[in-house]
Amino acid sequence: MTKRIFQSISMAAFGVLLASIVLIMGVLYSYFTDVQQRQQWQQTELAAQGVAQQGMAYFDGLELDQCRITWVSANGTVLYDNQADVDSMENHLQREEILQAFESGYGQSVRHSATLLQEQRYTAQRLPDGSVLRLSTSRNSVLTLLLGVFQPVCVVILVAVALCLFVAFRLSKSIVEPLNRLDLDHPLENREYEELTPLLRRIDSQQRKIRSQAGELHQKRKEFQTITGKMKEGLVLLSETNRILSLNDTAMTMLSTSGDCVGKDIAVVNRTPEMTDLLLQARAGKSAEVLLPMNGRQYRMEVSPVLSKGVLSGVALLIMDVTEKEQAERLRREFTANVSHELKTPLHTISGCAELLVSGLVQPGDEQKFSRQIYTEAQRMICLVEDIIGLSRLDEGANDTGWEQVDLYQVACSVTNNLIPAAQRNDVTLSVTGRSAVVSAIPQMVELIVANLCSNAIKYNRAGGFARVDVTPVEEGVRLTVSDNGIGIPEEHQSRIFERFYRVDKSRSKEVGGTGLGLSIVKHAALIHDAKIELKSCPDQGTVISLLFKQ
Repeated sequence: MTKRIFQSISMAAFGVLLASIVLIMGVLYSYFTDVQQRQQWQQTELAAQGVAQQGMAYFDGLELDQCRITWVSANGTVLYDNQADVDSMENHLQREEILQAFESGYGQSVRHSATLLQEQRYTAQRLPDGSVLRLSTSRNSVLTLLLGVFQPVCVVILVAVALCLFVAFRLSKSIVEPLNRLDLDHPLENREYEELTPLLRRIDSQQRKIRSQAGELHQKRKEFQTITGKMKEGLVLLSETNRILSLNDTAMTMLSTSGDCVGKDIAVVNRTPEMTDLLLQARAGKSAEVLLPMNGRQYRMEVSPVLSKGVLSGVALLIMDVTEKEQAERLRREFTANVSHELKTPLHTISGCAELLVSGLVQPGDEQKFSRQIYTEAQRMICLVEDIIGLSRLDEGANDTGWEQVDLYQVACSVTNNLIPAAQRNDVTLSVTGRSAVVSAIPQMVELIVANLCSNAIKYNRAGGFARVDVTPVEEGVRLTVSDNGIGIPEEHQSRIFERFYRVDKSRSKEVGGTGLGLSIVKHAALIHDAKIELKSCPDQGTVISLLFKQ
């Protein structure tokens, strides 16, 4: 803007300067021409009076360098000329100024010389005797005059140009400086130029509108970030060219990236073929999904094209962690298969024994044996079904049971009293040590934990062995420990014994009546109580399982 103002002022100044020079030169030239003409007429009249009175004697001793005097007779013959030989001069009767003088008494004319760049001005006056006296002066033309004053005019022009540039610079700066000082944050407080008031009012109105829209946009963006930030799913918004516009914290975690990826291509974050194919389908206007493993977890990715008037304007990518869901589905399938297998064996046994009894193929006296077999398998099925029902309740979180202040020592004593007959049948010494310790827990689940751990310690023991329950308050909470000196668990099986239906020795488990769900029940109950499980075992030396309950 400063440059344009400077140029405008400079051009205006140069135009005024040029017009002034032309006007002044024209006025001065006209003025001095009139003065010179009047002087020439006066000189002509004086000379005419002198010649009329003295005749040729008037010219004696007359020296004129600035003008030319010519005396012409009535027939046009030159009688006298101060600058030329009269004998060689032609007749002047047809000269314009001479003809005018003969006719009216006075005459004048102007003749230009293209070679000398001068003009010759003639004035003539008729004398009483009929002759004519002519006075001639030379005058420079305008071009000659300009050439004559070229140097001083150039100096004047240069000085004037410099002055114009200086004034234009200062003036443009003084005009723009208040504009640069305008406080656009508070437009109506500016009083620099009254002419800017409508503009400043418009700016103030626009700023209020922009602030209002910015506030709304900020609020909507904050709400969007709050909503998406609480999502368990990852949400990524992409442009039509797959450039990342926005992503929530969950998506950053899932894609192992940070907020610095905003504005970059999604390929910088994930360039797998599955992702590329997914985005190609989205750009084609189709919704699609794919199951993609990343960082040891399973993610389901769904893309939906965002269309505006039928034209793709972006892509929404939703990422869901389905690792637990997939694992649960796998466990469900395994559980169904295991339950079917576990129930099939006792059912076949019961069916076989019942068939023999019904068909009368059992030898007399063996009926009790087969009846006992049916009873044993039926009890095994009952235990299995009860464990399955209990495990299902644990999977659902056991929300229908209440939490209470439970004394783990009292629970351990109560459970072991019920298991003493079983311990005696297996020749195992069952005991409880420690002291009273209260925790917030679900009583039924705590009893399940102690019962299952003690049952395993009795079942998988040897004759003359021991099973001990210890309840000890520690700094972190209360530690419940069940130890035995039984057959132990090989190291390669220790990481899997808490899986459903997993058995280290399947033949021995069936022999002692185990369902393979006891430790799974212990694990789920511990998870609900946020208790930490630790396992230490060595083959033929025994097993120690401890749970740390937080108070």
